[in-house]
Amino acid sequence: MDFEFTEDQLELRDNVRGVLAASCSPAFVRSIYDDGATGAGLWKQVVDLYWPALGIGDDHGGLGLGFVEIGILAEELGRAIAPGPLLATVTQFAPIVREAGDPAQQARFLEAVASGSISGTVALAETGESWDLTSVRATARPRNGGWVLDGTKLHVFDVSSADEIAVVARVADDAGLGVFVVPRAEISCAPRPLLDRTLDVGTVVLDGVHVPGDRALGAPGAPAMRRAVARAAEEATVAMALSTIGTCRAIFEMTLQYAKDRVQYGRPIGSFQALKHRFADLFLAVERATSLGYYAAMTIAEDDTRRAIATAMAKAAAGECQRLAAQEGLQLHGGIGLTWEHDLHFFLKRAKAGDGLWGTAAHHRARVADLLGLVERNGASA
Repeated sequence: MDFEFTEDQLELRDNVRGVLAASCSPAFVRSIYDDGATGAGLWKQVVDLYWPALGIGDDHGGLGLGFVEIGILAEELGRAIAPGPLLATVTQFAPIVREAGDPAQQARFLEAVASGSISGTVALAETGESWDLTSVRATARPRNGGWVLDGTKLHVFDVSSADEIAVVARVADDAGLGVFVVPRAEISCAPRPLLDRTLDVGTVVLDGVHVPGDRALGAPGAPAMRRAVARAAEEATVAMALSTIGTCRAIFEMTLQYAKDRVQYGRPIGSFQALKHRFADLFLAVERATSLGYYAAMTIAEDDTRRAIATAMAKAAAGECQRLAAQEGLQLHGGIGLTWEHDLHFFLKRAKAGDGLWGTAAHHRARVADLLGLVERNGASA
């Protein structure tokens, strides 16, 4: 595989980075913490720039770009710790509709995403750290030509403002999985306070929620639905990994610049040999995670058979990278890194939050071992 970006991909990265530098500066992020600002204005701007349409096929009014380009967008959103529904809409909601929906449903929802008229998210996880499909316990029961949903979903992105929530539930009598698109206004949603206030993540409670039949994607309970959900989850996981890596790269760059500017004993502290070694280790961690992240993105773009294990490797590497970036970024900044007035803590909080969402590094290391056949499978099936 060629790991170098094409000229078009580099231009996309530079354009996204330029827009976010102007519209999502650390000063804007600070206003979220201090003044309760939201990402609504940024969402309107990215809709005008057709960013929600990047990964949508041209047959549904999108730009028809691949998952590598979506990965570039996700990384830049993480690098700017951007708020708003774009990440969930493009990397979670759109993929699950594309993978699980029939042609009419794809046209209905993907065209709306491409135009920016709706934002969306996915409700999958039900436990603290596991995003495995075997952990799904929310139920869907057929009734009057539609479905009734019961259960509780955790860690749902954009929980306060998403227009549509794609709920993954187990069809009654353990017939398999189904995906049900529910308007947020019809579900009980509760934001969950996070260390990182730029992420709108919360809990969704399903208590006898009725879903019309045409909002049940594809054929609920069919064997193909598990594969569809798994493929969409892989896209969401790799995007989250790349977003976290973008944040880690920002921490590295911020810390490196501080080491060049901070003078001690008449010399920049970055010139001390001991610190050079630490920066080298941090740079290596960021580059390693970036390589694994884009390798996973390319396996998805090419629908390679290695996409599942590449996804787990990418998310594990991103989690390991954030741990080192947070530790070294804070220590190398010294006392100023602990202050509210410095911008570093915004990035540290996003990096830490990114590790837990869509599976921790520990979870995905265990998944790599499982996929390689190094541990005995528990025999559970979805």
